[in-house]
Amino acid sequence: MLTLIELLSSVALLVWGTYIVRTGIMRVFGSDLRRILGKSIGKKSRAFLAGIGVTALVQSSNATVLLVISFVTQGLISITPAMVIMLGADVGTAIMDRVLTFDLAWLSPLLILFGVITFLSQKKNRSGQLGRVAIGLGLILLALKLIVGSATPITHASAIQAIFTSLSGDTILALLVGAVFAMFTYSSLAAVLLTATLSVAGLVPLYISLSIVIGSNIGSGLLAMIGSSQQSGSARQVVLGSLLFKLIGAIMILPWIKPLAAWIGHYNFNASEVVIYFHVFYNLLRCLVMLPFVEFMSRLCQRLIPISPVEVEVFAPRYLDKAALETPSLAIANAVRETLRMGDIVEQMVQRLAEVLKGNKIQRRYIVHLEEEIDMLHSSIKLYLAQIQQNQLGEADSRRWAEIIDTALNLQQSATIINRMATEVVKKIFDKQHFFSPAGTKELNTLMERLQNNLSLAMSVFVSGDIDNARRFRLLNQRYAYAHVERLHKLNVESLDTSNLHVSLLGDMKRLNSLFCAIAYHVLEDVSENRAEQINPESDKNI
Repeated sequence: MLTLIELLSSVALLVWGTYIVRTGIMRVFGSDLRRILGKSIGKKSRAFLAGIGVTALVQSSNATVLLVISFVTQGLISITPAMVIMLGADVGTAIMDRVLTFDLAWLSPLLILFGVITFLSQKKNRSGQLGRVAIGLGLILLALKLIVGSATPITHASAIQAIFTSLSGDTILALLVGAVFAMFTYSSLAAVLLTATLSVAGLVPLYISLSIVIGSNIGSGLLAMIGSSQQSGSARQVVLGSLLFKLIGAIMILPWIKPLAAWIGHYNFNASEVVIYFHVFYNLLRCLVMLPFVEFMSRLCQRLIPISPVEVEVFAPRYLDKAALETPSLAIANAVRETLRMGDIVEQMVQRLAEVLKGNKIQRRYIVHLEEEIDMLHSSIKLYLAQIQQNQLGEADSRRWAEIIDTALNLQQSATIINRMATEVVKKIFDKQHFFSPAGTKELNTLMERLQNNLSLAMSVFVSGDIDNARRFRLLNQRYAYAHVERLHKLNVESLDTSNLHVSLLGDMKRLNSLFCAIAYHVLEDVSENRAEQINPESDKNI
């Protein structure tokens, strides 16, 4: 019993080490991995290689699944290239399983020692997160050594021998055992390693061991399918396609598994090495064979999991994927996209306000509707970011976290001001039949155009940090305010009737402009030391 507990704890340590490596890599290179996957969708070969590379780096096909699902849910990539990436992820996992099962146990204490020192001394920096990765790799190597040490005594137990002896001759049952292995250990690596240990002990024939390995592939696909059950229909289509590819591969090779095992047996290879290398070559050949049929599989999955053409509810965030919360860099990237969506909605409000000023009072209804959506998105972004553990964020991510919070707040306040402006214009102009003078209307329209430009500039700076095209708005606003006072001195009747409203609108526009400019100030503060020569300190006062 104690030996079984040691084996289970070793498997748990392996899973934990894999998790640490994955989260460390994602925190340091998460945005880069997203960019690699995003740029690889043009060609099948590039998408396939990207899936291999990303999975090999993060040590987990689950992390690649998470990235792909996030892309598909957000509409950034279609189902077909997503399935290609998933095929590459299967190969990447198998390759890393081979690498990690080399005799590297001597490296484990060095990696853990180096990792702990680096992580504790530079926890908030990239170097600290790389130290975290080193700790994870050390734990993986240590866990693999412990699994082998714990599994060997178990193979001598009479009950275990009876159980695995009963598998002889039943490849379907062995397939199911492999699937259960992978799902129970939450790792195909652990399942393959346990199978290799059983093979060395001679408890099962080679063809049964190979069947268990094939089953472990199916088990990892079932795990991904269960994990995506709460995701969008398109995400479930991708994961279903990956599972079907694994099932088809199993059906194709299973009838040939006995002749294949017999042919390999003639060469007297080490049984453990045969099992591990079979895992690599089986996945490589299976995925290469399946690659030409990706389009057909995507169409089949779209039929099996149809997405109903109902209208999407607008009062819902699109990019705040909860599954990404355990990877802070990915979650922050999602929050940035949702904040950009807020900026797009505020821009629509500004455009509709300009239409209200031109006499289209019906647009005010849409402004009210859009403000409600802005309020909902603001609350959703705050709640989403609140679920990210602050102690897991590096310095750059912590600053970005604060920027998103402030930007979302500024956009929400802007929406409130725009709604109030539209309401005042409708009540004081159209309801009372008072109208702006032609010159005043032209000035307000010009200011509205400037507001739209400044909002676009602010959101551009928020995303990319580009501050080269900063606009000066305050001086222009003051100039038009003075022009309005001059018309009052000339006793322009239209200006007298709408004077209070005109001045009020100018004040609201100045407040809007201040909120838009504040979005860019975070970036100005962050880059001021590195890009001081590109920033004129006096110009900021005049924006």
